[in-house]
Amino acid sequence: MCQTIRAQASISISGETLRRITKAALGGLAGWNWWQDRLNRRGTDASARYEQMTDALQKNDPTRAKAIAAELEKDFPDSPYVDQAHFFEARLAVEANDLPKAEALLKGIMDRTKDDQLALIARVRLARVQLAANKPDEARATLDAKPAGAFEARFHEVRGDVLFAKGDKAGALKEYLAALAGSDGRSVDTQSLQLKINDLKADAPAPAATAQANGAK
Repeated sequence: MCQTIRAQASISISGETLRRITKAALGGLAGWNWWQDRLNRRGTDASARYEQMTDALQKNDPTRAKAIAAELEKDFPDSPYVDQAHFFEARLAVEANDLPKAEALLKGIMDRTKDDQLALIARVRLARVQLAANKPDEARATLDAKPAGAFEARFHEVRGDVLFAKGDKAGALKEYLAALAGSDGRSVDTQSLQLKINDLKADAPAPAATAQANGAK
């Protein structure tokens, strides 16, 4: 009899414990669902804000676009849309010839983004800005700091631009040829690249002329 009572008490206690565990689990699930809904709403809100910014840009209203970008960064600092907004701001800065601001924005994307591909895009654009600012050595260092990954063709082309700016036409041609060989037709502008290659080949001395020049020495 006592064993039966103890067994029933044990079952009762176990059942109560189970109910508490279940209640706690359901409460945790509700909290998780609330958090996920919140994240989804914030993602939707950030997306809507980003679309407003791009719409302002398409309507040639950079002042409004910059204001929306600032709101986006303030309200959704961890959103990937902030990186995209900074890309747009960097483009506007370049168009306004504010190269230091463009450089700072692109460096910020590189340092903050969790997307490795975006970081590489920011890196190659930063190198272009640095080259435009007459800082070819910094541009070269930016390109050489990280593997190019899927953007190897772009890196080769910009590295060729850097070498051309430094007067190394042979090195530039080599980089342009590597960019063309590694291009999938979308990563670089192959027509522009081919024009660069053709120009450098036209400027290059003929092999016979080079040999004669070396013999004269």
